[in-house]
Amino acid sequence: MAAPLLSAALRGARAFGTAAALCRRAAPLGPMPNEEIDVGKLEALEKYRSFTRYFRQAEKEGRKARWWKTYRQYASPEPEPKTDISLPRGKLLKVKERQERKKILKQNHQNAEMERAARLRTALIPLDEVRAEWEKTSGPFHKQRLAEYYGIFRDLFQKGTFTPWVSLRVEYSQEDEHLVPVYYGNMVTPTEASNPPEVSYEAEKGSLWTLLLTNPDGHLRETDAEYLHWLVTNIPGNDIKAGKEICHYLPPFPAMGTGYHRFVFLLFKQERPIDFSEDVRPTPCHSLKMRTFSTFDFYRKHEDSMTPAGLAFFQCQWDSSVTWVFHQLLNMREPVFEFVRPPVYHPPQVKFPRHQPLRYLDRYRDTTEPTYGIY
Repeated sequence: MAAPLLSAALRGARAFGTAAALCRRAAPLGPMPNEEIDVGKLEALEKYRSFTRYFRQAEKEGRKARWWKTYRQYASPEPEPKTDISLPRGKLLKVKERQERKKILKQNHQNAEMERAARLRTALIPLDEVRAEWEKTSGPFHKQRLAEYYGIFRDLFQKGTFTPWVSLRVEYSQEDEHLVPVYYGNMVTPTEASNPPEVSYEAEKGSLWTLLLTNPDGHLRETDAEYLHWLVTNIPGNDIKAGKEICHYLPPFPAMGTGYHRFVFLLFKQERPIDFSEDVRPTPCHSLKMRTFSTFDFYRKHEDSMTPAGLAFFQCQWDSSVTWVFHQLLNMREPVFEFVRPPVYHPPQVKFPRHQPLRYLDRYRDTTEPTYGIY
């Protein structure tokens, strides 16, 4: 008889302790929603005779500042507004474009040969035409999003951004007549980029352009500085060789151990001929101090006369040709950066008796701290 009474007393104590713990709970930051409503007098609450009145009242209450909504402002703050510095461009006629797309779809559905080729999986898609159409329609917006993802605008123009309306094609030619293209974040080795690339773009007759190649990740002394690798100004049309080479081409030299570097090609459209005498570097220029550069300061100096219009960039990391650039061109020792391993935690060795069950060992492994290494 004593055992049932004791178990009942223990159950009661456990229930009482849980209830006491729940009673001590309170809202951590403020009152809970709908706490002021008296549940015992639901008939006295305001009644909505139509859904429209209820919906308006719900929207009004939803716009009020609540304490449980403030965490989002700290966890995911709204991005700062950016200044659009791109070329002025008229609004695209979306209605006309949609009509043309519907017309093409209708023609394709009525084409019996195309339907048969699609069914037999022998249809050929002209990729050149698709790429040309993409460049004219959604391509510039996709390039802008990729540049924002890679932090190009943040590191080069701070709070500025632009839409690359002009398609910039950059290709590195190799000894075996193979071309290595530069897209928007693809990998190019320093060996492949050892010589100046072939650059082409569509330009009106009589227009002037400026081409810039910079590396925002490779400066060896200053965190926010860049290295200028190539600068050609006052280019008539799309003839790069006819432009004024302010700073000759320098191959990429990402130091060993520094990871991937971004090399950005920027194309600016000039409104008039510009005097770049203050930006001229000596020829040859193999001094890293003279090649220290800031795209933001360069643009701010000439922003009244030129506007960014084209963009292309690639990623690059160390290979054997970088050693030759440091020793032969820059005439300096090659810097090597090593990754320092964090200390590895070794849990204390505990000897368990042989009669201990296996689940005790598993529980011990779950409670030990993880081993830290290279990620």
